[in-house]
Amino acid sequence: MNTAQFRRLLLRWFLRHQRRLPWRGERDPYRILVSEIMLQQTRVAVVRERYKKFIVQFPTAEKLARAGEQSVLAAWSGLGYYRRARNLSRAAQEIAVRGRFPSTAAELLELPGIGRYTANAVASIAFGEPVAVVDGNVKRVLERLLAAEFASPAKAREELYWRHAAQLLDARNPGDFNQAMMELGATVCVPVQPLCRKCPVASFCAARGPLARKARPARRKAVQRYALVRREGRVLLQRRPQHSRLMPGMWELPLMEPEAESEMPPVLRLRHSITRTDYTIFVHAARNGGANGGKWHTLSSARRLPLTGLTRKILESLHA
Repeated sequence: MNTAQFRRLLLRWFLRHQRRLPWRGERDPYRILVSEIMLQQTRVAVVRERYKKFIVQFPTAEKLARAGEQSVLAAWSGLGYYRRARNLSRAAQEIAVRGRFPSTAAELLELPGIGRYTANAVASIAFGEPVAVVDGNVKRVLERLLAAEFASPAKAREELYWRHAAQLLDARNPGDFNQAMMELGATVCVPVQPLCRKCPVASFCAARGPLARKARPARRKAVQRYALVRREGRVLLQRRPQHSRLMPGMWELPLMEPEAESEMPPVLRLRHSITRTDYTIFVHAARNGGANGGKWHTLSSARRLPLTGLTRKILESLHA
């Protein structure tokens, strides 16, 4: 492969066709860090507006470091995977203690919750360090470009991605190149029906089309029922225990008492997915939610709480 030509064509395409995103073109390492952590396992369309609001509320690492966990979780509510918010908060506190933002991938890896991908992304985009990134989009691009290399399962497959990504990297423009590889995978070299005719580097591609689809584990189905207890314009909410495996410390509607489920028709039905489970959610009007440690909140005050994504969705549906 003529890597110099590959880099040139990819970067030219990126400069012309990249999506306009709130963090695109940003050089502030803190803002880049926030965007990269938000984008983990979350769609760009969801992150767009939430990123802007988060930056307005917490414009610097120092401001985030001084914020309480509850206010950080409230700002993160609806994005899911709340461990990311806690890790981001801890990372900001570590940066504040150091008195400066880490400027290399090796230093960034020392921050709480920061892995190889995030460290390399921030270091290359903010500081121009020539380190490659590998995410799901980059993996797909590499698998198609170098199909023979990934034809058979290999124990060191993960390192194979990183090695090839490093070999292709444009060391003079590492930030733009890394973003271009991710953008190509997100908008052109898509999973099922890649847009090969629009690909700027199609001439280098060994696959030219869909890859064999990987078998995915079957999704689980479940039903969950919640009690909607209202009084004088307020709603009863309870806080999840701090030892909960999922979303500790977040606020939600009380779960419905099992013996009361058949007595009250639902006032709201919706669908919600968490990791590998698809839930059918029923919300029932109730006189008593049986919530331990429950508290009354108006809808406006509830919005300032660290609500679970499902609870936020329920309250917004009721408000509408």
